[in-house]
Amino acid sequence: MDPRRLRVRLLFVAVVALLWGAATLGRLAYLQLFCYGDYLARAQRQQQRLIEITPRRGVLYDRNLHELAVSLQVDACFAVPAEIADPAMVARLLAPILGIPREEIETRLASSRSYARLARKLDPATVERIAALNLRGIYFEKENHRFYPKRQLASHVLGHVDIDENGQGGVEYAFDSQIRGRPGRMMILTDARHRWYERSEEAADDGASAVLTLDEKIQYIAEKELAAAIQETHAQAGTIIVQDPGSGELLAAANWPPFNPNAVSDSKAEARMNRAVGALYEPGSTFKVITVAAALDEGLAGPEEVIDCQMGAIYLNGHRIRDHKPFGLLTLSEVVAKSSDVGAIKVGLRLGAPKLYQYIRAFGFGGPTGIDLPGENRGLLRRLENWSRISIGAVSMGQEVGVTPVQLITAFSALANGGLLYRPHVLLQLRRNGRVIPAEQPAPRRVVRPETAATLRRMLERVILEGTGAKARLDGYTAGGKTGTAQKIDPATGRYSRTQYVASFAGFAPLNNPAISVLVALDSPAGPHQGGEVAAPVFKRVAQQTLAYLEAPRDVELSPGIRRAAHRPAGNDLAADASDFDPLQTETAPSEAPPPAEAPQQEVPTGAPAPALKDGRGIAVPSFAGQTVREVTEECLRAGLSPVLVGTGVAVGQMPSPGQAVRRGSRVTVRFARSTHWLATSGRGH
Repeated sequence: MDPRRLRVRLLFVAVVALLWGAATLGRLAYLQLFCYGDYLARAQRQQQRLIEITPRRGVLYDRNLHELAVSLQVDACFAVPAEIADPAMVARLLAPILGIPREEIETRLASSRSYARLARKLDPATVERIAALNLRGIYFEKENHRFYPKRQLASHVLGHVDIDENGQGGVEYAFDSQIRGRPGRMMILTDARHRWYERSEEAADDGASAVLTLDEKIQYIAEKELAAAIQETHAQAGTIIVQDPGSGELLAAANWPPFNPNAVSDSKAEARMNRAVGALYEPGSTFKVITVAAALDEGLAGPEEVIDCQMGAIYLNGHRIRDHKPFGLLTLSEVVAKSSDVGAIKVGLRLGAPKLYQYIRAFGFGGPTGIDLPGENRGLLRRLENWSRISIGAVSMGQEVGVTPVQLITAFSALANGGLLYRPHVLLQLRRNGRVIPAEQPAPRRVVRPETAATLRRMLERVILEGTGAKARLDGYTAGGKTGTAQKIDPATGRYSRTQYVASFAGFAPLNNPAISVLVALDSPAGPHQGGEVAAPVFKRVAQQTLAYLEAPRDVELSPGIRRAAHRPAGNDLAADASDFDPLQTETAPSEAPPPAEAPQQEVPTGAPAPALKDGRGIAVPSFAGQTVREVTEECLRAGLSPVLVGTGVAVGQMPSPGQAVRRGSRVTVRFARSTHWLATSGRGH
């Protein structure tokens, strides 16, 4: 071949190769430099699937580190449709197990080739049934499930979560950002045929645990007595709040109707309302305390000053206002004790509308208290310029003003502690990674002078000793309080109803060094509706048990009848049935939570405490054989033990056995049965 022609051919091939290489390199450079992001995103969409892993929510504790809400790991079921040869058959097998229509499962399987979620938060039995089918392409993944071991106990304060573990009420909602934590991620890699070949997970960052101001046992007392009061009075709704007057901490907040946060869908929306912070009602005579406190603080009246109550009638700008009884001359203390409307109106008139309005606002009415719970109602207090000619009289006796239970108990706590208004709160501290973060609280604000508060406490004592609150009188403790009976507005007429009332009692004990403030409010009780008749006895039961549990020193001598009763076995007269409501029973698996603090011994006047051991290290477990659920619950609380109740009927067995030495706060499992045959054949239970 001609060398020249050979060189031309080689040159041509070289040029073509050079141009081809340049084009290839240019195309590669274009793809890598300009199209890299787009193609990478396409590849990731086709080959990767990111699934968010819900973080474990922090534990909610009561003030003694008893678990009120925990998060447990459960299984969720998902499918990799590319691995399923017969989707119709898989849907037919899974439908009855999951309780999902077969067509819906087929739709989910057809929606994706790499990942299809089928069911969430499955119970172990369902997981076991699915696993037994051994279906190709069906897998399980772990997720968290919120569980409330005490069921409805403090449910309105705790709140609940949705299926994605988002807080939906109460503390769960108010502190969701701290409790929820940071989500994790799970990445699933698939090949070109959408077959799953690898999975990687980035762990979620668990949320902070919250220690609340609630006391589990005081909450149980409040809920038990509220349930009993609802049963006795047939009221439509009710609230009991127990507060520490020296700090504003809520020790208990019970609401009726109740709901179980483990089964939120089974409850109505109104049952989930936290009435303690959201219910608005006219306070009635309990509000007279604010009027009298303002007059005392301004020096416009004295406790023994005589006021003419005009035999129960007064005219105010042409309107006649009648008292519930025809009172004549009463001292100011007697006006409060006997709850004279005319007397309260005369005090309000002497004070004047501007000053009365000023003190009402100072006590926190007409605005939010700032409690760290969602759904708080501001209350209702018209601006001073909008008051009518008779508003001064109506407001003085608790009408034309709307309050919430938490507003009223906070005001009474201010009188109990010497005149300081604390912000009510339920969060004590947050705990994260071993660090304790105390909740910040604003400094209290003085609303009346200490001398005014002391004078008013003595006046409120007379309400119980010789006035409308006689049924609130405690055994072994002094107390002060005020009854209230407020007419509700009839929605049909817009006027005060003659049949619907809110009966209430607010008070504190002991008188000179109050350990607790208690508010009882019953909405629309049937039959007797006066606060002194239906709410005052509930205050007595709650305060009596709570003070004994707190081991508050008694400041008056017990009556002989109570001393005799203390040496008799507890009777069967407990108002509330505890067989289906045991807040002390723990149904959770062991967790990494710190051990609960030892519970102090509860002193209940109706029975004798369990004997302490000679070495002082604990107590001997009593024998519960033959006792009812209520009797066992009472005796355990009295001894400082936590009962775990199994079954109903009478006690037929227990663990630990009678006489065994245990520490205070230990759990005692008691088994119950309907039949007493076991007792007759086996003797004492153990």
